[in-house]
Amino acid sequence: MTRTASEAVLDRFRLTGRVAIVTGAGRGLGAGFARALAEAGADVVVAGRRRENLQQTADSVNAIGAACLVVPTDVTRPQDCTALVDAAMHEFGQVDILVNNAGISHVAPATGERPQDFRSVIDVNLLGAYWAAQSCARVMATGSSIINVSSMLGLVKSVLPQAAYAASKAGLIGLTRDLSNQWCGRKGIRVNAIAPGFVETDMISEMPPDTLEKFLAGCPMGRVATQREIDAAVVFLASPASGYITGSTIAVDGGTSGH
Repeated sequence: MTRTASEAVLDRFRLTGRVAIVTGAGRGLGAGFARALAEAGADVVVAGRRRENLQQTADSVNAIGAACLVVPTDVTRPQDCTALVDAAMHEFGQVDILVNNAGISHVAPATGERPQDFRSVIDVNLLGAYWAAQSCARVMATGSSIINVSSMLGLVKSVLPQAAYAASKAGLIGLTRDLSNQWCGRKGIRVNAIAPGFVETDMISEMPPDTLEKFLAGCPMGRVATQREIDAAVVFLASPASGYITGSTIAVDGGTSGH
């Protein structure tokens, strides 16, 4: 039987000829997202605060066969986000995908949390995502995709006191809906979010076992996610395969938010 173009659904997951920006790409999830997007065919711009970490990610992207541009960036500075997009446009002439992954966390009882600590989390996780999205949307063409990396803790309660983190991640979900409403019809830019559960990263390996057990007690699948399981969701939302999805948050949390 001859395979027709309409049957080649896997082709819709390919990102050949596209350019992706990934923030917080120096390590962990962000570095994995950069490699996954490259595997799907995209060239990648990696952004973050530490050039040496970004270069390691870039080397791994290059090893896949994709081009990679390193741009040290502090997403809390709108001018840095503008410079990031300018650098991408100068190097590649286009920006088609943004993965807003830069983020920090802070654990503290709400009655004792210092204002500067709360503000720093909001500044990176929520405002930084907005500045990056704003800068990219100015140059993105119809068919582009923005993916905000929220968290299951934007959807469900945490066993740890981390009001700033939870507020920032819930805020990202609201931001996703609003930017989708503003840009999808007028600019043709889809804006979605993912809400990962706990993932096998360095951060998890440093977590006390009893704390992780408490989190997993509310997870029907009873385990943390692999990096590749989160990568797949990002590639899906970046690609034409999700062409009729916008303004949505996809929970990749082993069922925790639906439990």
